[in-house]
Amino acid sequence: MMPPEDPAQEPWADEAVTRPPLSDRFLDEHAGPMVRPYVMTSGRIEPTRGKFDLITLVVAVGAEPEGAIALGPEHLSIIRLCQSVMSVAEITGHLDLPVATVRVMLGDLLDKGFVSLQEPEPEADMHDIRLYKAVIDGLRAL
Repeated sequence: MMPPEDPAQEPWADEAVTRPPLSDRFLDEHAGPMVRPYVMTSGRIEPTRGKFDLITLVVAVGAEPEGAIALGPEHLSIIRLCQSVMSVAEITGHLDLPVATVRVMLGDLLDKGFVSLQEPEPEADMHDIRLYKAVIDGLRAL
């Protein structure tokens, strides 16, 4: 768009009017609050304890605690979800939170003894030729 020939006329005047106020740009129905995960974890980006892969299985040690101090509503939601064994990926999906945020909260719960973990089994020995032969035989059988 070219600026107008007449300098008295404001260029792009209607664009400034359609721009939302600053306070509305940081919260909307599509993006949601932008600082909430940061606030939920007190700015932490790593769990204090535990390594949480997406396939790590988590289970609550007991029932949901009543009046547990220093647990937010998301922590309690994780305990409720983990009454049956659930992976970190599933927990993240149910809570609709970033995985880094869920990992920090799981570390908090692990520290307090509210959950226990089952780490994924180590990868199979990829240098074993029998494994490759079994995969090839399985593919040929299809």
